[in-house]
Amino acid sequence: MTERLGATPHPDGSSSFLVWAPHAQRVTVVLHGAGAGDDPAAARRVELERGELGYHRGRIDGVSAGSRYAYQLDDDPLELPDPASAKQPDGVHAASEVVDLHAFEWSDAKWGGIALRDYVIYELHVGTFTPEGTFDAIIPRLEQLAEDGITALELLPVAQFPGARNWGYDGVDLYAAHVAYGGPEGLRRLVDAAHAHGIAIVLDVVYNHLGPEGNYLGKFGPYFSERHHTPWGAGVNVDGPGSDEVRRFFIDNALHWVRDFHVDALRLDAIHGIVDTSAHPFLAELTEQVDATAAQLGREIVVIAESDLNDVRVITPRGEGGLGCHSQWTDDFHHALRVALTGELRGYFADFGGGLEQLAQSMRRGFVYTGQRSEHRDRRFGSDSSGLPGERFVVYAQNHDQVGNRLFGDRLAAELPPELQRVALAAVLLAPFTPMLWMGEEYGETKPFPYFTSHDDPELVAAVRAGRRAEFAHFGFEGEAPDPQGEDTFRSAVLDWDRREVGDHAATLRFTRELLHLRRTSESIRRLRPDEATVRVDAAAGWLSVEREHAGDRTLLVLNVGEQAITVADASGDDARSWERVLASDATSAGDAATVAPKSATVYTAVDGGNTR
Repeated sequence: MTERLGATPHPDGSSSFLVWAPHAQRVTVVLHGAGAGDDPAAARRVELERGELGYHRGRIDGVSAGSRYAYQLDDDPLELPDPASAKQPDGVHAASEVVDLHAFEWSDAKWGGIALRDYVIYELHVGTFTPEGTFDAIIPRLEQLAEDGITALELLPVAQFPGARNWGYDGVDLYAAHVAYGGPEGLRRLVDAAHAHGIAIVLDVVYNHLGPEGNYLGKFGPYFSERHHTPWGAGVNVDGPGSDEVRRFFIDNALHWVRDFHVDALRLDAIHGIVDTSAHPFLAELTEQVDATAAQLGREIVVIAESDLNDVRVITPRGEGGLGCHSQWTDDFHHALRVALTGELRGYFADFGGGLEQLAQSMRRGFVYTGQRSEHRDRRFGSDSSGLPGERFVVYAQNHDQVGNRLFGDRLAAELPPELQRVALAAVLLAPFTPMLWMGEEYGETKPFPYFTSHDDPELVAAVRAGRRAEFAHFGFEGEAPDPQGEDTFRSAVLDWDRREVGDHAATLRFTRELLHLRRTSESIRRLRPDEATVRVDAAAGWLSVEREHAGDRTLLVLNVGEQAITVADASGDDARSWERVLASDATSAGDAATVAPKSATVYTAVDGGNTR
């Protein structure tokens, strides 16, 4: 194992420091001591030794876990946080804290992770998941989520960001779990508790950009390059001069969460924003290192990409010429499903006017756009995804982006009646893919999830407000969005857990649990092979069916978003007597098993348990 970046305490009361700073001839560690804050009078200064490739290292006596430190570069008096800081107790502009990453007493020695095909992902934002907004406050909810059928929690980014309120994509201290959430200690307690409940932890990590406030990486080395420009500014330098060590910084970060925090999966944010012209792509190197670490640890470790490229190379194994990501978010499924349910055609939804027909295409192969022309993009788009295992596609009816990037952060529950919300749940949870729910979706939460920040820089605050207004105008929204900087905007997003037990919310939760029970127990539904499914659709009548068969088990999912009832014979092509209903979202149709009510989802199994044809 290579030397660890950052500060590493030792049992003898000393600590080792390692920082990559090729721009500096001298790097000085400014030591403030435990609890001494940033008082210059309390500080001592020790210069590190400069070595090959611009690394500066040293071992300093009298520095233990809890000590505060910062770096000074050459003659610049500015004290900078450690780029690989494990904790920022006073925020992104202040000193770092030495953390003993081996001090935690784990209880998950028998945990080996879970296979990707068994993932049922629940995406959540730590700050708004509970009123307390901490890692520890999630722990009492784990039992409920496990009972619901959730097997993996995906945390929006937890790397230290400015202030206390943020989605997490403005993180700047990528190795430091945010102190407002409970810091590294709280995150490890959450991971350990999740494993005790049989739940994997997916961590959203952001390697395509850093936030605009508190980003000091550029002072240390060539982390960014104007050779590639992204929506967030200069691109991360993964293919230019100095990029070997930049890659090391980000790959070590991925392994930091896997090794030191026992995280089970990494979700890579917007990989299309990582421009890479190298012969050995950064993402292939990252997945290679993660896979090697998984083998070394004897654990299942998964890499999930967010990509808007519809490029199957992302989820193709490295040995077959791909990047080696194990799965990727699949927006096509979301877009087609949303249009089928709501009829919305603004922005990129205009490419999905086919609604149910395009949802059927996604059910068969993951992507809808596999090389045909996209009017929204004004070009051909995508590659053929036919024949790939279903677990390589993460599908959803909602996620933080698709909710939070709407004008008011409104969820589907704010515009769809409960019966259509349940159709969306059935489409996602019984699709032959890896399903994902957005926090609160399991019971039909109506609280919004608007964009929120707590930046300190007034000019940045003004720029964020203006930028959001421009984005909404481009997408065709009209009206004034909630103020991102306002605490009320943040508070409006906190889940209302009491709703789980009331009225339509309780009925939706029961249906979610029944769907996930079927997903666990039905051999045909557990078989994630979209190419083996028989998908039928009648867009004019408003229904879609998915028939699957495996190991003597045959099931039929019927989604009826139309205004008229249909029969199971219509949806299957078989005599109604061939099918037995096992689950229906519409309780009013309980007396007629052969009928699928309007705006409902129904699941059937073959009467003999197998193929009746």
